[in-house]
Amino acid sequence: MAYQHLEISKRGSVAVVSFDRAERLNALSRALMLEITHAANGFREDVDTRVVVFTGKGKHFSAGVDMRDPDRASGPEATRLRQRRATRLGPEMIRSIFEIEQITIAAVNGGALGGGACIATACDFRIGARDSFCGYPEINRGMNLHWIALPLCVHLIGPSRAKRMIALGRNEDAETLLRWGFYDEVVEADRLMERALAMAEDYAAQPPLPAQMIKQSVNAVISALDRSIMHMDHDQWMLTASTADYREGIQAFFEKRKPRFTGD
Repeated sequence: MAYQHLEISKRGSVAVVSFDRAERLNALSRALMLEITHAANGFREDVDTRVVVFTGKGKHFSAGVDMRDPDRASGPEATRLRQRRATRLGPEMIRSIFEIEQITIAAVNGGALGGGACIATACDFRIGARDSFCGYPEINRGMNLHWIALPLCVHLIGPSRAKRMIALGRNEDAETLLRWGFYDEVVEADRLMERALAMAEDYAAQPPLPAQMIKQSVNAVISALDRSIMHMDHDQWMLTASTADYREGIQAFFEKRKPRFTGD
């Protein structure tokens, strides 16, 4: 498949997947999300690649969902059933990354916000540039964090910090993320890919069969209850997206002002 919004390069047994919408801060349009999902699923049959590195071209890893994407999920005129079906792509993308059998590394440059932060947490390891930052701004738009991403954050930083990070919707800097365990390493921006590739080579040098089995077993241990709980995040999104607070949050985002939430 020829990709329009992704660039995939190979360095021996290491694949680098770069989001290529720098002019839109690598915001996740529906087209980009479909390409990421296709690429992640494509590694299932690839026995030559041992490590996959995700990063963003330009200044940022990903600014999250592209709110101006004309192909965005169906609007308020659609039936609830169609709206629920239209929200599947995000969770499918995150699950496809989480379930890549190879070791995965997120090399976070600039901002990783919303869906961008979700992608980073779906990887096995995260290396951040010193000037990078991550956050979940969904609550500031009047909605819940979905895309099966909430437990991924909890697994990394624990319940108290996850509540703080997700419920306040603030961006956290690299040193804070490293201290919390969200990042595994922080390096200077000009060394980000050098260090990510060095880590990748360390894992690529290990015997791939046990390395991938260890990854899958650890993921199974930590996420055993995730699916039994997070099947509801479609419905949580549909509930919050039907509120006046959601409409206010989205309007405030486009008008670049602080939203005024009423609880309605």
